[in-house]
Amino acid sequence: MRWWERVGAWDTTHRLAVDATGAFFMGLFAVPIASGFYGRSPDSGLQLWSLAMTIPLAWRRVRPTASAIAVFAIALAHLAVGIPLILPADLFVLVALYSVTVHGPQWAYRTAGASSVLGSLLFAVVLGFDDFGSMDSAFLGFVSLLLCVTVFAVALVRRSRRVTIDALVDRAQRLEVERDQQAQIATAAERARIAREMHDIVAHSLSVIIAQADGGRYAAEADPAAATRSLTTIAETGRAALADMRRLLGVLRPAAEVSPGTTRPGPAGAPGARPEAPTPGPRPGGELTPQPGADDVATLVAQVRDSGVRASLVRMGTPRTLPPGTGLSVYRICQESLTNVLKHAGPSPSVTVLLQWTTASLVLEVSDDGRGAAAGTDGHGQGLLGMRERATMLGGTLTAGPRPGGGFRVRAEIPIPPVSPADGRTEESQ
Repeated sequence: MRWWERVGAWDTTHRLAVDATGAFFMGLFAVPIASGFYGRSPDSGLQLWSLAMTIPLAWRRVRPTASAIAVFAIALAHLAVGIPLILPADLFVLVALYSVTVHGPQWAYRTAGASSVLGSLLFAVVLGFDDFGSMDSAFLGFVSLLLCVTVFAVALVRRSRRVTIDALVDRAQRLEVERDQQAQIATAAERARIAREMHDIVAHSLSVIIAQADGGRYAAEADPAAATRSLTTIAETGRAALADMRRLLGVLRPAAEVSPGTTRPGPAGAPGARPEAPTPGPRPGGELTPQPGADDVATLVAQVRDSGVRASLVRMGTPRTLPPGTGLSVYRICQESLTNVLKHAGPSPSVTVLLQWTTASLVLEVSDDGRGAAAGTDGHGQGLLGMRERATMLGGTLTAGPRPGGGFRVRAEIPIPPVSPADGRTEESQ
Protein backbone atom coordinates (compact mmCIF):
# COMPACT_ATOMS: atom_id res chain seq x y z
CA MET A 1 0.00 0.00 0.00
CA ARG A 2 1.40 3.37 -1.04
CA TRP A 3 1.79 6.21 1.43
CA TRP A 4 -1.12 8.21 0.07
CA GLU A 5 -3.34 5.16 0.29
CA ARG A 6 -2.36 4.74 3.93
CA VAL A 7 -3.07 8.45 4.52
CA GLY A 8 -6.48 8.10 2.84
CA ALA A 9 -7.34 5.04 4.93
CA TRP A 10 -6.30 6.84 8.12
CA ASP A 11 -8.37 9.89 7.13
CA THR A 12 -11.42 7.68 6.57
CA THR A 13 -11.14 6.10 10.01
CA HIS A 14 -10.47 9.43 11.83
CA ARG A 15 -12.94 11.77 10.13
CA LEU A 16 -13.98 13.73 13.21
CA ALA A 17 -10.41 14.50 14.28
CA VAL A 18 -9.36 15.51 10.76
CA ASP A 19 -12.42 17.71 10.17
CA ALA A 20 -12.16 19.31 13.60
CA THR A 21 -8.53 20.19 12.90
CA GLY A 22 -9.47 21.61 9.50
CA ALA A 23 -12.28 23.67 11.02
CA PHE A 24 -9.85 25.03 13.64
CA PHE A 25 -7.41 26.29 11.01
CA MET A 26 -10.24 27.71 8.87
CA GLY A 27 -11.49 29.54 11.93
CA LEU A 28 -8.02 30.97 12.58
CA PHE A 29 -8.16 32.47 9.10
CA ALA A 30 -11.81 33.58 8.91
CA VAL A 31 -12.64 34.83 12.39
CA PRO A 32 -9.89 37.44 13.03
CA ILE A 33 -10.31 39.25 9.69
CA ALA A 34 -14.10 39.26 9.76
CA SER A 35 -14.45 42.50 11.72
CA GLY A 36 -12.16 44.47 9.41
CA PHE A 37 -13.71 43.38 6.16
CA TYR A 38 -15.17 46.12 3.94
CA GLY A 39 -13.39 48.67 6.11
CA ARG A 40 -15.83 48.21 8.98
CA SER A 41 -14.78 49.16 12.47
CA PRO A 42 -13.81 46.26 14.74
CA ASP A 43 -16.96 44.43 15.72
CA SER A 44 -16.98 41.33 17.89
CA GLY A 45 -20.44 40.44 16.56
CA LEU A 46 -19.02 39.77 13.10
CA GLN A 47 -16.42 37.47 14.62
CA LEU A 48 -19.14 35.57 16.46
CA TRP A 49 -21.06 35.05 13.21
CA SER A 50 -17.90 33.74 11.55
CA LEU A 51 -17.15 31.47 14.50
CA ALA A 52 -20.71 30.14 14.48
CA MET A 53 -20.36 29.20 10.80
CA THR A 54 -16.97 27.55 11.39
CA ILE A 55 -17.80 25.25 14.33
CA PRO A 56 -20.32 22.98 12.48
CA LEU A 57 -17.66 22.12 9.90
CA ALA A 58 -16.03 19.82 12.48
CA TRP A 59 -18.91 17.37 11.83
CA ARG A 60 -19.15 17.90 8.08
CA ARG A 61 -18.44 14.20 7.30
CA VAL A 62 -19.55 12.56 10.53
CA ARG A 63 -22.93 14.37 10.60
CA PRO A 64 -23.13 15.95 7.12
CA THR A 65 -26.84 16.75 7.21
CA ALA A 66 -26.80 18.44 10.62
CA SER A 67 -23.60 20.31 9.76
CA ALA A 68 -25.04 21.65 6.49
CA ILE A 69 -28.31 22.68 8.16
CA ALA A 70 -26.37 24.62 10.83
CA VAL A 71 -24.13 26.42 8.33
CA PHE A 72 -27.02 27.27 5.97
CA ALA A 73 -29.19 28.48 8.84
CA ILE A 74 -26.47 30.75 10.25
CA ALA A 75 -25.73 32.18 6.80
CA LEU A 76 -29.43 32.91 6.28
CA ALA A 77 -29.68 34.44 9.74
CA HIS A 78 -26.85 36.90 9.24
CA LEU A 79 -28.45 37.99 5.96
CA ALA A 80 -31.77 38.46 7.73
CA VAL A 81 -30.29 40.71 10.42
CA GLY A 82 -28.75 43.01 7.83
CA ILE A 83 -25.19 41.74 7.54
CA PRO A 84 -24.92 41.13 3.80
CA LEU A 85 -21.42 39.67 3.52
CA ILE A 86 -18.77 38.30 5.90
CA LEU A 87 -15.86 37.02 3.85
CA PRO A 88 -14.35 34.48 3.92
CA ALA A 89 -16.77 32.79 6.36
CA ASP A 90 -19.57 32.80 3.80
CA LEU A 91 -17.48 30.50 1.65
CA PHE A 92 -18.05 27.82 4.28
CA VAL A 93 -21.53 27.45 2.77
CA LEU A 94 -19.82 25.91 -0.27
CA VAL A 95 -17.84 23.58 1.99
CA ALA A 96 -21.05 22.44 3.70
CA LEU A 97 -22.77 22.02 0.32
CA TYR A 98 -19.90 19.86 -0.94
CA SER A 99 -19.83 17.74 2.24
CA VAL A 100 -23.56 17.03 2.37
CA THR A 101 -23.63 16.21 -1.37
CA VAL A 102 -20.78 13.71 -1.11
CA HIS A 103 -21.53 12.14 2.27
CA GLY A 104 -25.18 12.91 3.04
CA PRO A 105 -28.39 11.10 2.07
CA GLN A 106 -30.09 11.78 -1.24
CA TRP A 107 -32.84 14.00 0.13
CA ALA A 108 -30.31 16.08 2.08
CA TYR A 109 -28.03 16.97 -0.81
CA ARG A 110 -30.98 17.70 -3.10
CA THR A 111 -32.43 20.03 -0.47
CA ALA A 112 -29.02 21.65 0.00
CA GLY A 113 -28.64 22.22 -3.75
CA ALA A 114 -32.04 23.88 -4.01
CA SER A 115 -31.35 25.94 -0.88
CA SER A 116 -28.05 27.18 -2.29
CA VAL A 117 -29.83 28.41 -5.44
CA LEU A 118 -32.48 30.18 -3.38
CA GLY A 119 -29.76 31.55 -1.08
CA SER A 120 -27.90 33.04 -4.07
CA LEU A 121 -31.07 34.78 -5.23
CA LEU A 122 -31.75 36.06 -1.73
CA PHE A 123 -28.15 37.23 -1.50
CA ALA A 124 -28.58 39.32 -4.68
CA VAL A 125 -31.83 40.78 -3.35
CA VAL A 126 -30.27 41.74 -0.02
CA LEU A 127 -27.34 43.39 -1.81
CA GLY A 128 -29.83 45.36 -3.90
CA PHE A 129 -31.36 46.86 -0.76
CA ASP A 130 -27.91 47.69 0.58
CA ASP A 131 -25.59 50.28 -0.90
CA PHE A 132 -24.84 48.18 -3.99
CA GLY A 133 -26.27 49.02 -7.38
CA SER A 134 -28.63 46.75 -9.22
CA MET A 135 -25.96 45.69 -11.70
CA ASP A 136 -23.43 44.98 -8.99
CA SER A 137 -25.92 43.01 -6.89
CA ALA A 138 -27.03 41.00 -9.94
CA PHE A 139 -23.43 40.25 -10.86
CA LEU A 140 -22.53 39.15 -7.31
CA GLY A 141 -25.67 37.03 -7.15
CA PHE A 142 -24.76 35.39 -10.46
CA VAL A 143 -21.22 34.69 -9.25
CA SER A 144 -22.62 33.19 -6.05
CA LEU A 145 -25.04 31.02 -8.05
CA LEU A 146 -22.25 29.91 -10.39
CA LEU A 147 -20.05 28.93 -7.47
CA CYS A 148 -22.85 26.93 -5.86
CA VAL A 149 -23.69 25.11 -9.11
CA THR A 150 -20.01 24.33 -9.76
CA VAL A 151 -19.41 22.99 -6.27
CA PHE A 152 -22.63 20.97 -6.45
CA ALA A 153 -21.62 19.43 -9.82
CA VAL A 154 -18.13 18.55 -8.60
CA ALA A 155 -19.61 17.03 -5.45
CA LEU A 156 -22.04 14.94 -7.50
CA VAL A 157 -19.16 13.53 -9.55
CA ARG A 158 -17.25 12.76 -6.35
CA ARG A 159 -20.35 11.15 -4.83
CA SER A 160 -20.87 9.00 -7.93
CA ARG A 161 -17.27 7.80 -7.79
CA ARG A 162 -17.56 7.09 -4.09
CA VAL A 163 -20.79 5.12 -4.58
CA THR A 164 -19.17 3.13 -7.39
CA ILE A 165 -16.13 2.31 -5.25
CA ASP A 166 -18.35 1.33 -2.31
CA ALA A 167 -20.40 -0.91 -4.60
CA LEU A 168 -17.26 -2.57 -5.95
CA VAL A 169 -15.88 -3.08 -2.45
CA ASP A 170 -19.20 -4.52 -1.28
CA ARG A 171 -19.36 -6.80 -4.31
CA ALA A 172 -15.79 -8.00 -3.70
CA GLN A 173 -16.62 -8.72 -0.06
CA ARG A 174 -19.79 -10.59 -1.01
CA LEU A 175 -17.89 -12.59 -3.63
CA GLU A 176 -15.26 -13.43 -1.05
CA VAL A 177 -17.92 -14.55 1.41
CA GLU A 178 -19.67 -16.52 -1.34
CA ARG A 179 -16.37 -18.13 -2.32
CA ASP A 180 -15.76 -19.19 1.29
CA GLN A 181 -19.31 -20.50 1.54
CA GLN A 182 -18.94 -22.43 -1.71
CA ALA A 183 -15.68 -23.89 -0.41
CA GLN A 184 -17.37 -24.90 2.84
CA ILE A 185 -20.31 -26.42 0.96
CA ALA A 186 -17.97 -28.31 -1.35
CA THR A 187 -15.94 -29.50 1.63
CA ALA A 188 -19.07 -30.66 3.45
CA ALA A 189 -20.34 -32.43 0.34
CA GLU A 190 -16.99 -34.13 -0.17
CA ARG A 191 -16.90 -35.20 3.46
CA ALA A 192 -20.41 -36.60 3.16
CA ARG A 193 -19.44 -38.47 0.00
CA ILE A 194 -16.33 -39.90 1.64
CA ALA A 195 -18.33 -40.84 4.72
CA ARG A 196 -20.89 -42.68 2.56
CA GLU A 197 -18.15 -44.52 0.66
CA MET A 198 -16.32 -45.48 3.84
CA HIS A 199 -19.55 -46.60 5.47
CA ASP A 200 -20.53 -48.74 2.51
CA ILE A 201 -17.09 -50.33 2.22
CA VAL A 202 -16.51 -50.99 5.90
CA ALA A 203 -20.07 -51.93 6.91
CA HIS A 204 -20.57 -54.41 4.08
CA SER A 205 -17.17 -56.03 4.37
CA LEU A 206 -17.28 -56.33 8.14
CA SER A 207 -20.81 -57.76 8.01
CA VAL A 208 -19.67 -60.47 5.59
CA ILE A 209 -16.56 -61.15 7.68
CA ILE A 210 -18.57 -61.41 10.91
CA ALA A 211 -21.16 -63.71 9.31
CA GLN A 212 -18.45 -65.95 7.89
CA ALA A 213 -16.49 -65.99 11.14
CA ASP A 214 -19.57 -67.02 13.15
CA GLY A 215 -20.52 -69.69 10.63
CA GLY A 216 -16.98 -71.02 10.40
CA ARG A 217 -16.70 -71.24 14.16
CA TYR A 218 -19.84 -73.35 14.46
CA ALA A 219 -18.96 -75.50 11.44
CA ALA A 220 -15.31 -76.06 12.31
CA GLU A 221 -15.88 -79.29 14.26
CA ALA A 222 -18.61 -80.85 12.11
CA ASP A 223 -17.46 -79.72 8.65
CA PRO A 224 -13.82 -78.54 8.42
CA ALA A 225 -14.29 -77.87 4.70
CA ALA A 226 -17.02 -75.32 5.50
CA ALA A 227 -14.70 -73.61 7.94
CA THR A 228 -12.05 -73.46 5.24
CA ARG A 229 -14.51 -71.91 2.82
CA SER A 230 -15.49 -69.36 5.46
CA LEU A 231 -11.88 -68.40 6.02
CA THR A 232 -11.37 -68.09 2.29
CA THR A 233 -14.38 -65.80 1.98
CA ILE A 234 -13.14 -63.73 4.94
CA ALA A 235 -9.74 -63.33 3.31
CA GLU A 236 -11.22 -62.36 -0.06
CA THR A 237 -13.65 -59.90 1.51
CA GLY A 238 -10.90 -58.32 3.59
CA ARG A 239 -8.66 -57.94 0.56
CA ALA A 240 -11.48 -56.39 -1.48
CA ALA A 241 -12.31 -53.97 1.33
CA LEU A 242 -8.65 -53.05 1.71
CA ALA A 243 -8.37 -52.43 -2.03
CA ASP A 244 -11.47 -50.19 -1.93
CA MET A 245 -10.06 -48.27 1.01
CA ARG A 246 -6.72 -47.79 -0.71
CA ARG A 247 -8.44 -46.68 -3.88
CA LEU A 248 -10.55 -44.11 -2.04
CA LEU A 249 -7.64 -42.79 0.02
CA GLY A 250 -5.36 -42.83 -3.01
CA VAL A 251 -7.70 -40.49 -4.85
CA LEU A 252 -7.76 -38.12 -1.86
CA ARG A 253 -4.01 -38.15 -1.26
CA PRO A 254 -1.96 -35.65 -3.31
CA ALA A 255 -0.05 -37.33 -6.11
CA ALA A 256 3.21 -35.65 -5.06
CA GLU A 257 3.00 -37.15 -1.58
CA VAL A 258 3.99 -40.65 -2.74
CA SER A 259 5.35 -40.95 -6.24
CA PRO A 260 5.49 -44.24 -8.15
CA GLY A 261 8.36 -46.42 -7.07
CA THR A 262 9.05 -44.45 -3.89
CA THR A 263 10.59 -46.54 -1.13
CA ARG A 264 10.24 -45.93 2.55
CA PRO A 265 12.86 -47.25 4.96
CA GLY A 266 11.75 -49.60 7.67
CA PRO A 267 12.64 -49.24 11.33
CA ALA A 268 16.20 -48.30 12.07
CA GLY A 269 18.41 -51.33 11.91
CA ALA A 270 15.55 -53.64 10.94
CA PRO A 271 16.93 -56.52 8.91
CA GLY A 272 15.41 -57.17 5.55
CA ALA A 273 13.52 -53.87 5.42
CA ARG A 274 11.67 -53.77 2.13
CA PRO A 275 10.28 -50.84 0.17
CA GLU A 276 6.66 -50.09 0.89
CA ALA A 277 4.20 -50.65 -1.92
CA PRO A 278 3.34 -47.45 -3.78
CA THR A 279 0.08 -45.86 -2.79
CA PRO A 280 -2.64 -46.54 -5.36
CA GLY A 281 -3.48 -43.37 -7.18
CA PRO A 282 -3.78 -41.76 -10.58
CA ARG A 283 -0.44 -42.69 -12.11
CA PRO A 284 0.98 -44.57 -15.08
CA GLY A 285 0.54 -48.29 -14.84
CA GLY A 286 -3.18 -48.33 -14.21
CA GLU A 287 -2.97 -49.77 -10.67
CA LEU A 288 -6.01 -47.72 -9.65
CA THR A 289 -9.05 -49.81 -10.54
CA PRO A 290 -12.24 -48.06 -11.64
CA GLN A 291 -15.12 -47.49 -9.28
CA PRO A 292 -17.73 -50.26 -9.23
CA GLY A 293 -20.92 -49.78 -11.23
CA ALA A 294 -24.24 -51.41 -12.01
CA ASP A 295 -22.48 -54.18 -13.93
CA ASP A 296 -20.71 -55.24 -10.73
CA VAL A 297 -23.96 -55.98 -8.90
CA ALA A 298 -23.70 -59.59 -10.10
CA THR A 299 -20.29 -59.92 -8.42
CA LEU A 300 -21.73 -58.44 -5.25
CA VAL A 301 -24.61 -60.92 -5.25
CA ALA A 302 -22.19 -63.77 -5.86
CA GLN A 303 -20.08 -62.65 -2.92
CA VAL A 304 -23.13 -62.64 -0.65
CA ARG A 305 -24.15 -66.01 -2.00
CA ASP A 306 -20.73 -67.40 -1.10
CA SER A 307 -21.26 -66.27 2.46
CA GLY A 308 -24.18 -68.72 2.80
CA VAL A 309 -27.15 -66.50 1.93
CA ARG A 310 -29.52 -67.70 -0.77
CA ALA A 311 -29.17 -64.75 -3.10
CA SER A 312 -30.40 -64.41 -6.67
CA LEU A 313 -30.20 -61.68 -9.28
CA VAL A 314 -32.99 -60.90 -11.74
CA ARG A 315 -32.36 -58.58 -14.71
CA MET A 316 -35.10 -57.03 -16.80
CA GLY A 317 -34.76 -54.72 -19.76
CA THR A 318 -31.73 -53.81 -21.85
CA PRO A 319 -28.71 -52.48 -19.94
CA ARG A 320 -27.06 -49.35 -21.27
CA THR A 321 -24.35 -46.92 -20.32
CA LEU A 322 -25.06 -44.86 -17.21
CA PRO A 323 -23.93 -41.29 -16.46
CA PRO A 324 -20.86 -40.90 -14.21
CA GLY A 325 -21.69 -41.58 -10.58
CA THR A 326 -25.03 -43.25 -11.25
CA GLY A 327 -23.58 -46.74 -11.55
CA LEU A 328 -21.59 -46.28 -8.35
CA SER A 329 -24.69 -45.10 -6.48
CA VAL A 330 -26.69 -48.11 -7.70
CA TYR A 331 -23.89 -50.42 -6.60
CA ARG A 332 -23.61 -48.79 -3.16
CA ILE A 333 -27.36 -48.89 -2.57
CA CYS A 334 -27.39 -52.59 -3.43
CA GLN A 335 -24.33 -53.17 -1.25
CA GLU A 336 -25.90 -51.44 1.74
CA SER A 337 -29.18 -53.31 1.26
CA LEU A 338 -27.38 -56.68 1.21
CA THR A 339 -25.37 -55.62 4.25
CA ASN A 340 -28.62 -54.96 6.11
CA VAL A 341 -29.81 -58.43 5.09
CA LEU A 342 -26.71 -59.98 6.62
CA LYS A 343 -27.09 -57.93 9.78
CA HIS A 344 -30.83 -57.95 10.43
CA ALA A 345 -32.62 -60.61 8.36
CA GLY A 346 -31.85 -63.45 10.76
CA PRO A 347 -30.58 -66.97 10.06
CA SER A 348 -30.76 -68.50 6.55
CA PRO A 349 -32.57 -65.70 4.72
CA SER A 350 -33.14 -65.63 0.99
CA VAL A 351 -32.76 -62.39 -0.92
CA THR A 352 -33.66 -61.35 -4.44
CA VAL A 353 -32.01 -58.46 -6.25
CA LEU A 354 -33.97 -57.00 -9.17
CA LEU A 355 -32.38 -54.71 -11.76
CA GLN A 356 -35.03 -53.37 -14.13
CA TRP A 357 -34.06 -51.09 -17.01
CA THR A 358 -36.98 -48.99 -18.18
CA THR A 359 -37.18 -46.26 -20.77
CA ALA A 360 -36.33 -43.39 -18.41
CA SER A 361 -35.19 -45.01 -15.14
CA LEU A 362 -33.31 -47.84 -13.52
CA VAL A 363 -35.16 -49.68 -10.77
CA LEU A 364 -33.20 -51.53 -8.10
CA GLU A 365 -35.17 -53.68 -5.67
CA VAL A 366 -33.65 -55.78 -2.90
CA SER A 367 -36.15 -57.92 -0.99
CA ASP A 368 -35.66 -60.71 1.55
CA ASP A 369 -37.84 -63.04 3.58
CA GLY A 370 -36.16 -62.38 6.90
CA ARG A 371 -37.49 -60.93 10.12
CA GLY A 372 -38.66 -57.65 8.54
CA ALA A 373 -40.33 -55.39 11.07
CA ALA A 374 -39.24 -57.68 13.91
CA ALA A 375 -35.57 -57.01 13.20
CA GLY A 376 -33.89 -54.98 15.91
CA THR A 377 -31.48 -52.09 15.47
CA ASP A 378 -28.97 -50.29 17.66
CA GLY A 379 -30.13 -46.88 16.44
CA HIS A 380 -26.66 -45.84 15.31
CA GLY A 381 -26.81 -46.87 11.68
CA GLN A 382 -26.83 -44.38 8.83
CA GLY A 383 -27.43 -46.89 6.03
CA LEU A 384 -30.97 -45.95 5.03
CA LEU A 385 -30.17 -42.25 5.29
CA GLY A 386 -27.12 -42.69 3.08
CA MET A 387 -29.10 -44.64 0.50
CA ARG A 388 -31.80 -41.97 0.38
CA GLU A 389 -29.15 -39.26 0.01
CA ARG A 390 -27.61 -41.11 -2.93
CA ALA A 391 -30.97 -41.56 -4.65
CA THR A 392 -32.05 -37.96 -3.99
CA MET A 393 -28.73 -36.62 -5.25
CA LEU A 394 -29.46 -38.25 -8.63
CA GLY A 395 -33.07 -37.02 -8.70
CA GLY A 396 -34.50 -40.43 -7.80
CA THR A 397 -36.54 -41.90 -4.97
CA LEU A 398 -35.97 -44.65 -2.43
CA THR A 399 -38.46 -46.48 -0.27
CA ALA A 400 -37.60 -49.01 2.41
CA GLY A 401 -39.76 -50.95 4.81
CA PRO A 402 -41.15 -54.34 5.82
CA ARG A 403 -43.01 -56.38 3.19
CA PRO A 404 -46.65 -57.31 3.81
CA GLY A 405 -45.90 -61.04 3.74
CA GLY A 406 -42.79 -60.79 5.88
CA GLY A 407 -39.27 -59.71 5.18
CA PHE A 408 -37.91 -56.36 4.10
CA ARG A 409 -37.76 -54.51 0.80
CA VAL A 410 -35.61 -51.64 -0.47
CA ARG A 411 -36.70 -50.10 -3.77
CA ALA A 412 -34.77 -47.34 -5.52
CA GLU A 413 -35.75 -45.70 -8.80
CA ILE A 414 -33.00 -43.67 -10.44
CA PRO A 415 -33.77 -41.57 -13.55
CA ILE A 416 -31.44 -42.21 -16.49
CA PRO A 417 -31.24 -40.69 -19.98
CA PRO A 418 -33.83 -42.19 -22.32
CA VAL A 419 -32.76 -44.40 -25.19
CA SER A 420 -32.27 -42.46 -28.41
CA PRO A 421 -33.30 -43.99 -31.79
CA ALA A 422 -29.63 -44.31 -32.74
CA ASP A 423 -28.93 -46.25 -29.55
CA GLY A 424 -31.88 -48.50 -30.22
CA ARG A 425 -30.66 -49.34 -33.75
CA THR A 426 -27.19 -50.02 -32.36
CA GLU A 427 -28.54 -52.41 -29.72
CA GLU A 428 -30.67 -54.24 -32.27
CA SER A 429 -27.67 -54.69 -34.57
CA GLN A 430 -25.71 -56.13 -31.69
